Formats: sequence, structure tokens, C-alpha cells
Amino acid sequence: MTEETRDATRESAGRGTVLVTSGTGRTGRRVVERLAARGVPVRVGSRRGEIPFDWSEPAGWEAALSGARAAYIAYVPDLGAPAAPAAMTAFGEAARRCGVRRLVLLSGRGEPAAVAAEEALRAAAGDAELTVVRSAFFTQNFSEGALLDGVLGGELVFPAGDTAEPFVDADDLADVVTAALCGEGVAGTVVELTGPRALTFAEVAAEISAATGREVRYTAVTGERYAEMLVGYGVPAPEAEFLAGLFTSLLDGHNAGVTDGVKRALGCDPKPFARYAAEAARDGFWTVRG
Repeated sequence: MTEETRDATRESAGRGTVLVTSGTGRTGRRVVERLAARGVPVRVGSRRGEIPFDWSEPAGWEAALSGARAAYIAYVPDLGAPAAPAAMTAFGEAARRCGVRRLVLLSGRGEPAAVAAEEALRAAAGDAELTVVRSAFFTQNFSEGALLDGVLGGELVFPAGDTAEPFVDADDLADVVTAALCGEGVAGTVVELTGPRALTFAEVAAEISAATGREVRYTAVTGERYAEMLVGYGVPAPEAEFLAGLFTSLLDGHNAGVTDGVKRALGCDPKPFARYAAEAARDGFWTVRG
């Protein structure tokens, strides 16, 4: 894409509606809020939306994309899932048919299978500007995601051993995504986002303990044991095995390094975990009720 074409793409995409897939999810709803605050027309992609969007129903994607000039793509369950490359090809083709000029894709950091899905989207989307945001684990996994129950129960059980992870705040990620959707920051590039410091899960438990004033401990388990636990919670066995395998592969140490992606995109430092923990405690996410 030439610089002249890129400038035209940014001008065009900046004027139109933005589709936010998984628009009620952890990152999607934050992006929706930020776009709305900027006065950008937003279409919330969800199963119960005015124009429904469901990753398991590709026949409806074109209707959701129709009239949009940009889209945020947050694939569920994960961009490294076996079905993701085919889904990205179909989504990219639908976006090209609908004239979408800018795409921002949420991807996983250090996740080879996710790269295959990224490239499938790139190949299918034609001349659309593509920003790929490869993210570390979200801090909000501990306050809004699957690890919340462990925090409330006083024990984090996870197959991470003593590996450190540079958790990134979902608010920082949403700011980066929003800027890219508006043609700012790192638009049109591949960027890796992390927090400012890598923490082990034991260190995370200590930070949460300090913020809440009650003990939260970390218990390491094998991937196999974690998959068994997920099945016990009602997760289908194939999905449980995929998730356990994904977590153990990502938390083997190769993702422990810190990047300057947030700084490059926004011009400010990423939020430290301690500040996130203090805010989550203040906002009642970890208040034990009953």
C-alpha cells in the first residue's frame, strides 16, 4: 500500500461506522466506549445486537459489515484455535466485499498458530489497512475473567509454574486499538503490547493480597490437571484441552520479555499491575459477598 493510498484509507475509514466484533466482551466493550466518546459511529457486534454478529454464524457477517469503514476483530475463543484461519479468511473476504478499509486484529503474543490466522486475514482482506495487536495476558483476567473465582476463593490455580508474564491492562490495549481504528498511533503495523514488568503468578497473588488486605495464594498445576479442572466446571473436553495446552505453551518463558508497544502507540507508559490491583479492589471486583 502506497503512502498516498494509506492516507486516503485513513481519511475514508475515519468518517464511517466501525464494527466492533465481540463488542460486549472484555476488550470489545472498552473499544466501543472509547469510540463513542470520540463521536465515532459504532456498531456493537454481538449475538443480541441490532444486527447480530456471531463467530459461529458466518452467514451473518456481511450484514454486520455492510456500511462499515473499519472493524475491530476479536475472535472467540482465541486466534490460535484450529478454526481461526478459516474464520479469518471468510471474515476478510466479507470485509473486502463490503468495502471495509481498515481492520484492527487482536492477536496473541508469541503464538505461532495465531500468526497463521493473521496471515489468512491479510491475504483475504485485499488492500484494507491491517493493524495486528499481539497482546500479553490481560490483568483483567483476575477481575473479570476465568481467574476471578480463584481470587475470590483465595487460591489461584493455574498451569504457569514459576514463569513470569508481563500482564497488560485491557484499558491500555483498548486505547491502542481505538487509536489504530482512527488511523493514529501504530495503525497499519504489527505491535506487541505488554505491561511494564513481568510478574510470576505468585507475585500476582502477593499484589492482589496487598490490594485486598486478605490472603490470595498461587497453586501451580500441570496442564493435564488444569484441563481436568475445566471439564469439572462444565467446559467441553476438547475446549478444555485446547485452553490448557495454549496456556502451558504461552507460559514457558518465551513471552517474559517486556516491549515498548504501549509507549510507541500512545506516548505514555503502560499501567503497572499494582495500580490495576488497587483500582480493581477499590471498584469492588474482589469484594467477597455473602
